[in-house]
Amino acid sequence: MDFPTGHTPSINNLRRLKDKGFESPRKSVIGYVELTIFPTVVNLNRIKLNSKQCRIYRVRVNDLEAPFIYNDPTLEVCHHESKQRNLNYFSSAYTAAVSAVDPDAGHGELVIKVPSELWKQGDDLKALKVYIEFSLDQPKGGLHFVVPDVEGTMAERGAHVFSFGYQNSTRFWFPCVDSYSELCTWKLEFTVDAAMVAVSCGDLVETIYTHDMRKKTFHYVLPIPTAAPNISLAVGPFEILVDPYMHEVTHFCLPQLLPLLKHSMSYLHEIFEFYEEILTCRYPYSCFKTVFVDEAYVQVSSCASMSIFSTNLLHSAMIIDQTPQTRRCLAQALAQQFFGCFISRMSWADEWVLKGISGYIYGLYLKKTFGVNEYRHWIKEELDRIVEYELQMGGVLLHPTFGGGKEKDNPTPHLHFSIRHPHTLSWDYYKMFQCKAHLVMRLIENRISMEFMLQVFNKLLSLASTASSQKYQSHMWSQMLLSTHAFLKSISNVSGKDIGPLIKQWVDQSTVVKFFGSFAFNRKRNVLELEIRQDYTSPGTQKYVGPIKVTVQELDGSFNHMLQIEENSLKHDIPCHSKSRRNKKKKIPLMNGEEVDMDLSAMDADSPLLWIRIDPDMSILRKVEFEQADFMWQYQLRYERDVVAQEEAISALEKFPTPPSRLALTDILEQEQCFYKVRMQACFCLAKIANSMMSTWQGPPAMKSLFTRMFCCKSCPNIVKTNNFINFQSYFLQKTMPVAMALLRDVQNLCPKDVLNFILDLIKYNDNRKNKFSDNFYRAELIEALTNALTPAISINNEVRTVDNLNAEVRLILEEITRFLNMEKLLPSFRNTITVSCLRAIRQLQKNGHIPSDPSLFKSYAEYGHFVDVRIAALYALVDYTRVERSSAELQWLLNMVQNDPAPYISRHRILGMLCQNPPFTKTADSALCNEALVDELWKLMNSGTSHDWRLRCDAVNLYYTLFGLTRPSCLPLPELGLVLNLKEKKAVLNPTIKPELGGGTVIDTPASIGIHGQLPNTRNPCSTTYNKEDIDMETVHDSQAFIHHHLNLLERPSTPGGSNTCLHVLRMACVLHYRRSQTNKH
Repeated sequence: MDFPTGHTPSINNLRRLKDKGFESPRKSVIGYVELTIFPTVVNLNRIKLNSKQCRIYRVRVNDLEAPFIYNDPTLEVCHHESKQRNLNYFSSAYTAAVSAVDPDAGHGELVIKVPSELWKQGDDLKALKVYIEFSLDQPKGGLHFVVPDVEGTMAERGAHVFSFGYQNSTRFWFPCVDSYSELCTWKLEFTVDAAMVAVSCGDLVETIYTHDMRKKTFHYVLPIPTAAPNISLAVGPFEILVDPYMHEVTHFCLPQLLPLLKHSMSYLHEIFEFYEEILTCRYPYSCFKTVFVDEAYVQVSSCASMSIFSTNLLHSAMIIDQTPQTRRCLAQALAQQFFGCFISRMSWADEWVLKGISGYIYGLYLKKTFGVNEYRHWIKEELDRIVEYELQMGGVLLHPTFGGGKEKDNPTPHLHFSIRHPHTLSWDYYKMFQCKAHLVMRLIENRISMEFMLQVFNKLLSLASTASSQKYQSHMWSQMLLSTHAFLKSISNVSGKDIGPLIKQWVDQSTVVKFFGSFAFNRKRNVLELEIRQDYTSPGTQKYVGPIKVTVQELDGSFNHMLQIEENSLKHDIPCHSKSRRNKKKKIPLMNGEEVDMDLSAMDADSPLLWIRIDPDMSILRKVEFEQADFMWQYQLRYERDVVAQEEAISALEKFPTPPSRLALTDILEQEQCFYKVRMQACFCLAKIANSMMSTWQGPPAMKSLFTRMFCCKSCPNIVKTNNFINFQSYFLQKTMPVAMALLRDVQNLCPKDVLNFILDLIKYNDNRKNKFSDNFYRAELIEALTNALTPAISINNEVRTVDNLNAEVRLILEEITRFLNMEKLLPSFRNTITVSCLRAIRQLQKNGHIPSDPSLFKSYAEYGHFVDVRIAALYALVDYTRVERSSAELQWLLNMVQNDPAPYISRHRILGMLCQNPPFTKTADSALCNEALVDELWKLMNSGTSHDWRLRCDAVNLYYTLFGLTRPSCLPLPELGLVLNLKEKKAVLNPTIKPELGGGTVIDTPASIGIHGQLPNTRNPCSTTYNKEDIDMETVHDSQAFIHHHLNLLERPSTPGGSNTCLHVLRMACVLHYRRSQTNKH
């Protein structure tokens, strides 16, 4: 394959990559990279590239052999750190290791020395060509090989390979400048078996077979300047579908999935049309390719002119629930083609702009396709997520700045990881980062209007499009890189408005706002006395000063008021436009212009206020806790047409278990015009209220009569009608109501027998023969309802629970679950939803003491080979079993799977995430599971066992933090003289014998852990000898840890005059590791 290269600060380049062959059985790649470099400075004698895992065989510059140095300090972060096991130390060392190879700072794992014969050519700024021969064997990251263990050829088995990774991961499968800010044009060639198809970025210009017709080479050209991280590849026996509506769009899927592909992609052209219309700009590439693969790293991975999706997104026309999820994923991928692939970021600090814009226009697509209600519900969900995360973790900073001073170097001291690089971020933090970015874009839209916002996007795309056509003028390509400054400048030029305060509050600062509101009505003055307080002392909160919108629904209409939150202002007087009525019939006008009749008997006779809302447009990143009477929440639920207001009212009514609240919720359930997700939420609220009112509840169990009236036969109420899911809103309500009903409890805290029998009858009489849609999600929810009906078993005289002595109700539940599980093996449902629900139910039976706790069933379903959703459900059960039973054997089994499982999504992400969410123990509690062996295993995992996957390493760090905290784990024995008290400086420091130090003549292992050792070239203090940067001995083996320790300020060196620069030169020299060509077999 031929790749164009990105450039270091001193070079511009074009890249060409050739993959000479893929071998699926051996999982190997042989490749060749050609880089055309245009120097922008004189004295170019070093070329630094990124490369991980690759075995470099040969490097040439303009046909001359070039010596090279390969060193990856992230392979093993801490070398001599065998005693501390300190996460603070590890995080600092890891940040320094990532910085040491950061391409944006001009660093890289591979350093090539330009032959001296070519220095004059570099001084004349003439082009240089760099040729690199490399191979990959059994890669752990970057490329994922899927080779099913069945008989047949590779094509018959559906074997395929695809690139994957999180942020700047292209270096894992070929040498490059792995930076989003280094653009170049590309020629890509892939040689594969004749039965395979290679899909990559750009236009396919030709396919050439070898003479024996056993292999063929795909030639792709990408003339638009593109960063290396936006290059991707997929090779497999794909079936190909040219989009019938847009011939420049091609879809690829694995064998036998073509019918699902045709249906799933049938509406992609509508997404294209929408984005091109709102952006008034054509799709920037000449083609677009969608590739669906198994064992995908993420659901959606977007790269230049192509996107890689999980094959689990494909579905038939019979599946209801998957359709909106797949459309959302396609919309996200296409939005990122414009902002993220075509327009790239200038630096990591500008990531929020691209994620924000792509998320914002994706939200506009949601609004247009799924409606305003769905859009506002999504915004509320996203706002609740970011608020909950920031209040718990302490803040998400969108635009971090790093400068001089220790405080500036760590703008987020509340986090246990650094935000200096994407590779050091927690995955959960990064998801919240993206969430906050698009919410801030929406705040900017509120400030300058949607029209101006779209004009800004159009301007950015137009400039980038013009720049991309400048083929050999790479200095023009900077218009294709977006920075925070350029984005804000464009907003100022287009709108003429100053959004500086908004950016300072929500972009340059982390945390959210927390409001508490209450009110009183002054009848004499006819004034609403509103009090708004803030909590800005808790973690994750900030003080807000600025405007806030308050909407007051009165008898004579709905009125908006803009209040100014000042430094110390708490109370605000709002004049009312209405006066109280007594026995006067008149329709109440609502905000949307609708006039409705209301029963005003519940309200205060002296007050004209019906309900009050604070910040109804969600124009502040905030949490609001507002106090108003129960009847006001009931009015708001019944008559406010905004779904966000209705959802807020439902949440508030949980605190008011009264007959009027019950009636209001029931009315909402019966309103077909009401948004279906509001009705679904009302089901669960009604169940909670019914449980609180169990002593005074009258009539049939909550929701039973309503469900019977809506979905059951009139002549026989216990028999459900034949399924007909043509009305999607009714379908979702029919799925949800039994699940909520199963949460009802009687005075003995048991699920009422008539409710349980009703659910069993729904299962028994379920008939889907005449339905055009599948009922597998509905049946899965009925199993979920059976699970919710379970309550803890009552043990008599510590009797051993067996299946034989189960009570009648639990026996019925277990029989149904067993029957479903057996039927699923004969007739599998879509995505095995039935099996997933059954596994959850079995675990719940175990936790409640009805059957013995046994992890063997879950371990069998968690094994590689089962469908991914089934494995995740089984793993959730195993993680829960480990926590409840404190089982060291199961914890070890899970950690072994983390290290050995073939699927990246399962082993490299989900298990560690589950253990963080549901940990076997925490740092604040003593546990027998907390021992030295576990500390060593987790430390080894994050220190050297996860160097192939940035995301996995951060997951391991999160788990270590959850279990042990930032400091030395308490289960480790304290080393002798572990702390030394410095009386002069009045502080305790780690014993120098515990923390690693570098000194003259110290022999240090290389980070690659390959058995090569070296010695610093001078036995004296390294800072006492002056070295010239250009005189580094390229034939001497050195160690990268010197660079890291320099960043960590761990070197104890004398403060001799003029010593700092010379010491830095030594450290730079000591951060490189060279393999002679005769040693390349040791890589």
